[in-house]
Amino acid sequence: MKKLNRLAIYINSWRLKHLNEREVLLILSFIVGLLSGFAAIILKNLIHHLSKLLTQNFTSYSESYQYLAYPGIGILITVLYVRYFVKDDIGHGVTKVLESIASKKGRMRAHNMFTSIISSTITIGFGGSVGAEAPVVLTGSSIGSNIARRFNLSYHTMTVLIGCGAAAAIAGIFKAPIAGMLFAIEVLMLDMSMSSLLPLMISASTAASLAYFLMGSAHHFDFQIDKAFNVANIPWYIILGIFCGLFSYLFTTGNLFVEGRFRKIGNPYLRVIIGGIMLGIFVFLFPSLWGEGYFTIDQILSDVGSNILNNSLFVGFKDDKLILIGMIFLIMIVKIVATATTTGAGGSGGIFAPSLFLGGLAGFFISSILNINGNLVPARNFALVGMAGMMAGVMQSPMTAIFLIAEITGGFGLLIPLMITSATAYLTIKPLQPHSLYHLRLAQRGELITHNKDKAVLTLLKLKNVIETDLLTVNINSTLGELVRIISKSKRNIFPVTDHEGIFCGIVLLDDIREFMFDKVRYPTTMVKDLMIMPPEIISTDEKMENVMKKFSESGAWNLPVVNNRKYIGFISKSTIFNAYRAELVRFSEE
Repeated sequence: MKKLNRLAIYINSWRLKHLNEREVLLILSFIVGLLSGFAAIILKNLIHHLSKLLTQNFTSYSESYQYLAYPGIGILITVLYVRYFVKDDIGHGVTKVLESIASKKGRMRAHNMFTSIISSTITIGFGGSVGAEAPVVLTGSSIGSNIARRFNLSYHTMTVLIGCGAAAAIAGIFKAPIAGMLFAIEVLMLDMSMSSLLPLMISASTAASLAYFLMGSAHHFDFQIDKAFNVANIPWYIILGIFCGLFSYLFTTGNLFVEGRFRKIGNPYLRVIIGGIMLGIFVFLFPSLWGEGYFTIDQILSDVGSNILNNSLFVGFKDDKLILIGMIFLIMIVKIVATATTTGAGGSGGIFAPSLFLGGLAGFFISSILNINGNLVPARNFALVGMAGMMAGVMQSPMTAIFLIAEITGGFGLLIPLMITSATAYLTIKPLQPHSLYHLRLAQRGELITHNKDKAVLTLLKLKNVIETDLLTVNINSTLGELVRIISKSKRNIFPVTDHEGIFCGIVLLDDIREFMFDKVRYPTTMVKDLMIMPPEIISTDEKMENVMKKFSESGAWNLPVVNNRKYIGFISKSTIFNAYRAELVRFSEE
């Protein structure tokens, strides 16, 4: 370790002499892309081989009772691993990345570079009904963060490298460099200046090239366009988009509800038992819920969607169209609960793959209804377009959805339907739920970085850093004479009034007493409690800066007191906030 530290010091010393931060960023974006791409490929293969090992003896037309046990065993091993080895919360990977950017100055723990790979491999390999993309995004982003820290780079450069890690992770696991870039911009809210775009391009293309080199040139899903785009199908693609938007809202609210119920169970092992039993039953009844569900998507895109009932109790009904349609919808509902149960019980994974799974089923469901009396619409095309629609709704990132689906299937000939359905799904869910699951938890705490630079900078500003404590306080039972003596020692024109316990009582403004403050006759008889007034607003120490600015705007005040549990802490002035804002804006926008 000492040798590594000495090497890092030497490299840092050399680069300070020979390279500026911009040049360092471009070099490191390549390194981050390479490492994150490797991480994505390793995770993808680990999950595949573990799942194959556990299910190699399963048959297609008989129920396999191992489905009842495997998911719970995987969650239990994951919980033990996280509890006794990691000793840190590594769930909700993308939210963790956003949180580090918003409130931790981009700093991510070093163990995040590998711990999520192990935990998600165990969870998903044993049949947990979640995706590997969020864990590998956490891994890639952590690689970017820790490399930036090692080179003592600025906050702006660190956030770009975090985005590079995320973009490379998506590009590597899907062989989709454009989608990786757009994910970093849409989901991680990185700005779209060239200082960010070029490093993202380098990282994403590096990871995708590595994936092509090590895993071949085949697309993630085997897909052949059923029929060319037909303008007459546009209304049906709009209907599919509306359905995806509404189901995305159901997925979001259902996920939060189920996870919330699990959080109320205090004993982590009881959560594992309940979650393991529930998930085992779900997967036993509907084996298509096993793991990421990509095999099911492959079946749908290969025009054998009825095989989703294979290996289940309901395999005998696969040729009945009405029952099959009902089963598709039932599986979609159960998938929501299965995904939330996996993470709520302690498993590790994300919503990326479940979104694709639900989208494929959504397209298959709508096309099956339309084709019940014939072949009105191409089922495979609708399944592929539905994947984009559900992603656009659940993740609220339509551009990522469009290009990801086009890249992983080679379905660029369906760009227009992809755009129509994705836009419709996004517009459908946005009024119902303005934030995706990735952003919702941070938005509720007022810590969400956005593309709006004003809001982003206000999010980065911390209240404690702008509190002024140099104002002299006066006791509520003091006389005017005692107040004048305090005024003579002060350079401010506001005087906070407190009692003997430090409880905030009000303020005295110099302008309010200027006319009689030199009338010594009034010194012993005029009391401070008769001179003080209440400020138009009071700020508590746990308020977010956006709310603080709102109070300044609505009250018209230039100075407001800060109080914690009724006790006086200090004052905040508009000018201090503006100065801090300008300094933070320069740092945030640094090229």
